[in-house]
Amino acid sequence: MNRARILIVLLVAVLVGGLLSFAVYNYLRTRPVTVVKTPEKNIVVAAGKLQLGTRLKDQDLKFISWPAPNLPTGYFDKKEDLVDRGVIQPAVENEPILESKLVPKGVGAGLPPIIPSGKRALSIRANEIIGVAGYVLPGTRVDVVLTGSPVGSNEPVTKIVLQNVEVVSAAQDIQKDAEGKPKTVTVVTLLGSPEDIEKLTSASSQGQFQLALRNPLDLEEAKTRGIQLTQLIRGGAPPPPPPARAQRRVAQTVGAPAPPSVAPAVNIEVIKGEQRSTVKF
Repeated sequence: MNRARILIVLLVAVLVGGLLSFAVYNYLRTRPVTVVKTPEKNIVVAAGKLQLGTRLKDQDLKFISWPAPNLPTGYFDKKEDLVDRGVIQPAVENEPILESKLVPKGVGAGLPPIIPSGKRALSIRANEIIGVAGYVLPGTRVDVVLTGSPVGSNEPVTKIVLQNVEVVSAAQDIQKDAEGKPKTVTVVTLLGSPEDIEKLTSASSQGQFQLALRNPLDLEEAKTRGIQLTQLIRGGAPPPPPPARAQRRVAQTVGAPAPPSVAPAVNIEVIKGEQRSTVKF
């Protein structure tokens, strides 16, 4: 009897739950749905990948819809405001072109507008060895290593002359060799202070140099003394020479004659009658 009552109660509960679910479903289905449409605005974006120093053209730009409440600061809604302006920051496809990524109007494009104040750019020719097998790209950081013979020495010395130099461009150029045949060379443009440019020019004219690729997060300056081939074979650098003052003292000590020996003093007592006096010899 108890089982029959339990079954009846369960059937009634299932039936009531089903009826309530069906009623809620019909209510929600017949209720009108309000669609809130976010207003959008057409803004100018990059039609493809834009390199540093690119002069913008009409085919480099396109429009896409952007939610109006989230418009980026410095956006453009007209292409004519961007044509012939230079890019100072690289951009990818569909990235909004902002005022902060462009040079001022009338300045032009190319490399000069992107050089920061107080900096200079210098281009050098680099082969596959100097260019670290093609890994020297715009935005990377390199060290300039010079191999040359100092004045008065016949043995070349290898030394890092510049550290943490930024590469602003790396492109291939067609030049002619000694026989007049065209060849492809890589031109790497480095950015540095005027003092860095002087060092780089001296390194390129006085000896052979190479570029050493470094981690852009590594800002520590390495302290090196340079290395010669004989030191490398011996397995260490020679000890530093003694200071000039110490050398002069050693020379004076070795070359000067020894001072003559002095006999100890002798005291003699002199007696004259009742008077006594001491004489030192």
